[in-house]
Amino acid sequence: MAVQNTRLGIMLMVATTAVFAVQDGISRHLAGEYNVWMVVMIRYWFFAAFVIFLATRAPGGLRAAVRSHYPLMQVGRGVVLALEICVAVLAFSLLGLVNAHAVFAAYPLLIAALSGPVLGERVGWRRWTAIGIGFVGVLVILRPGYAVFDPRALLALLGAFMFALYGLMTRYVGRHDSSSVSLFWTGTMGCVVMTLIGPWFWEPMIARDWGWMALLCCTGILGHWLMIRAYEVAEAGAVQPFAYLQLVFVSFIGVFVFNETIAVNVFLGALIVCAAGVFTIWRSGKVAKAG
Repeated sequence: MAVQNTRLGIMLMVATTAVFAVQDGISRHLAGEYNVWMVVMIRYWFFAAFVIFLATRAPGGLRAAVRSHYPLMQVGRGVVLALEICVAVLAFSLLGLVNAHAVFAAYPLLIAALSGPVLGERVGWRRWTAIGIGFVGVLVILRPGYAVFDPRALLALLGAFMFALYGLMTRYVGRHDSSSVSLFWTGTMGCVVMTLIGPWFWEPMIARDWGWMALLCCTGILGHWLMIRAYEVAEAGAVQPFAYLQLVFVSFIGVFVFNETIAVNVFLGALIVCAAGVFTIWRSGKVAKAG
């Protein structure tokens, strides 16, 4: 069993969120200039190369990486995540990084709410209360029925739901498949589905933006490597709450790079959602240990 180092795990998770925030900023720029399908396809080409490289260096090689107890579910996971990334990147370009991420922060609450009916997990009254409070926060952000409500915000909510579905599927296959197997299927299946779609939307890209695309791919690989290392050295329950720092880093990028503004309702709603999400993650970990 690997030696646990919670402090190092937290530092790695903070670095992960910073790298992913930069990745989202670059995605927002490229999606504003080019088709989302093409951008995500090229990103997946590099991601697939990364997971195949990891698989060849792991014990058992590619044969071990592809051996899954749930091949159809793994295919579904890869497809759902690839399409979710397309929805998320589109939301970044249409809604802005700050607003999109504020709504997207609700995905742990969606996972907790759906884990009962989908996975048969027990969700107690404390977590249901936190889930309810979190969705109040989402309503504060969206302001349904208000004169300035932007229906494009529902795109970010769709992305959060898709990512929650991906999380539930990941938890399901994790009962028998290792994280390395799931990572391999995630990268390769996402690459397959995006390669079937992306070439139909190909656009010429200027040299400067090819540089941004290369940086986007590098941040994707670095972010996933840091996240894998974080979960290797520390328990998920200890480091997962720090994933919410991505909203903080993204907000800085949105405000100072893209001149976005943070509305009062978005700030307050995001605080409510993040607080409820952190409590839900903490409570889930405590229940799991007790069980």
